[in-house]
Amino acid sequence: MNDKTSIRLAPDDASRKCAACRLPAGEIIDLAFAFQPIVDVRTGVAYAHEALVRGPNGESAGSVLARIDDANRYHFDQRCRAVAIEQAASLGMSGYLSINFMPNAVYQPEACIRSTFEAAEKFQFSTDRIIFETVEGENIISRPHLVEIFRAYRRFGFQTAIDDFGAGYSGLTLLTEFQPDLIKLDMELVRGIDTDSVRQSIVRGVLSMCRDLGIRVIAEGIETIGERDFFVAHGVDLLQGYLFAKPAFRSLPASTGDWLAA
Repeated sequence: MNDKTSIRLAPDDASRKCAACRLPAGEIIDLAFAFQPIVDVRTGVAYAHEALVRGPNGESAGSVLARIDDANRYHFDQRCRAVAIEQAASLGMSGYLSINFMPNAVYQPEACIRSTFEAAEKFQFSTDRIIFETVEGENIISRPHLVEIFRAYRRFGFQTAIDDFGAGYSGLTLLTEFQPDLIKLDMELVRGIDTDSVRQSIVRGVLSMCRDLGIRVIAEGIETIGERDFFVAHGVDLLQGYLFAKPAFRSLPASTGDWLAA
């Protein structure tokens, strides 16, 4: 077990516990997860699995997220982390677990992370195998708050990732303040890139920038051999998409070298 799971708040920090921790949980939403691999094409195995929220019987993420409001957002975000860790551990997941988090549900990073450490310790899942990813979107209260969260998570030993990079609200300005471990290219940049010179030019620029900043790139939404081959030819090792595996509800898609030969 990673000794980071033994991190606890100092007494003065505990006394500043955020108000959300003391609020009623609001509507309790039943949830489960589907897991989709992020494939390392150098090895043909999963570098990580992204935990994708579902209803308890596999209902869509949209049907679950539609029930989130100001009253239950904090407790929902906390429960998602614990359930994702529990299910990953029960499935014997190797590699990293990528968890999506809601920045607006994190009031004080040092206080709000405690339940994550508790779940990791309870289910014997090493915290140095957790990635926290989020979208820098229009619903972010403030970029400085997001940067504060990311920096705190890095201090705690987690990897960090920006999802949907290149989408309308996920842009370059965030990188001037914080450089995450990973960025996930928005699938709109990935779609049909092997035959689209404009997309190719934009993505080459992003890849060059990320190399300079020491950020690994994940190309998500890979659905065709041509898309896969473009990124492999440009040195992108981490790929995610239906070409390799669809999300598997409460299970892990098989890890196989056939992913590379699809």
